Amino acid sequence: MSIEQPDMAAAAAKREKTIVQTSIIGIVTNVLLAAFKAAVGLASNSIAVTLDAVNNLSDALSSVITIIGAKLGAKQPDKKHPMGYGRIEYLSSMLVAAIVLYAGITALVESVKKIIHPEPADYSVVSLVIIAVAIVVKLVLGSYVKRQGEKVNSGALIASGSDASFDAILSASVLASAIIYLLFGISLEAYVGVVIAIFIIKAGIEMMSETLDDIIGTRGDAETTAKVREILCAQPEVRGAYDLTLFNYGPNKYYGSVHLELPDTMNVDEVDRLTRRAQLAVYQKTGVILTGIGVYSYNTSNDEVAAMRNKIQETVMSHDWALQMHGFYVDLENKTIRFDVVVSFDIDRAEALRIMNGEVQALYPDYKLYIVPDVDATDLPA
Repeated sequence: MSIEQPDMAAAAAKREKTIVQTSIIGIVTNVLLAAFKAAVGLASNSIAVTLDAVNNLSDALSSVITIIGAKLGAKQPDKKHPMGYGRIEYLSSMLVAAIVLYAGITALVESVKKIIHPEPADYSVVSLVIIAVAIVVKLVLGSYVKRQGEKVNSGALIASGSDASFDAILSASVLASAIIYLLFGISLEAYVGVVIAIFIIKAGIEMMSETLDDIIGTRGDAETTAKVREILCAQPEVRGAYDLTLFNYGPNKYYGSVHLELPDTMNVDEVDRLTRRAQLAVYQKTGVILTGIGVYSYNTSNDEVAAMRNKIQETVMSHDWALQMHGFYVDLENKTIRFDVVVSFDIDRAEALRIMNGEVQALYPDYKLYIVPDVDATDLPA
């Protein structure tokens, strides 16, 4: 696999550079916006504008944390952390979410205080122009940051981009409340502050929830798993690739294991050459490192076994919770039948195994059964 490692290293370095550059742009922009909005908010005695400035400042801090996370996450594996430091990016995303959540709660408290003890605002034409410009800047910044995040698969950048675009909408509501106050003398800015705070809190909770999913572990990415299966099944000896499990160690960093269904006529040397070739192909085309490849053998030429398979498959797959049967092999001489079945989360695996054992044993009472209920860990091929 060494022939491709320099390219993968170059891609990782490019990704880190993109994250850092994009984050720096976000920091500079948000600091400038925060300064202008704070000046407007204090001058006009507007809690909504002031809170909007604080929100921009928290966005700048989020970008700083994103840079730190990208730098630490790019560290090379070592003896203590052989799988690398990629998951640090998830921790940085969690910190960003915590900052956003704290900013939202603080904003809510201050807005409620302003409702209880209202003070008149005093907007000027200059302040309205600054807010309007800030809306345009935030829309452009949000679109750019989110696009860069999707390009390099950075959850922190995508979240920051979405947050920036949403900030533009919130700033628009602040501008609208200011115009309403100037035209009709009705002060809505404290109530707008509450609305802003609620949306900021909601965004923080959603960001935290998504990051927790990454840390806990979720179903393997459908596009990646499909690509890996396609590469494996393109090998001439492979009849099927099953039980594919991907272990995520940070954005774009996957290790995995899989079972290949191979003819029972292959010897160990042939299997060894095949698995090495398959590992290299998957790594070169997807960056996924297959750390383990197991093997299922299938009967190559036996009409009796084919009939048994069809009968058992019809029985097992009659259940809605049975999603796929694979790894089927019959040893006629020793009278054993072995196969795996992917079962959904709608049924307890022990209960599914009890049902399958009972039904198949009734069909072939003279055979010893070895049935493995597999977890529905990835999207199954159509």
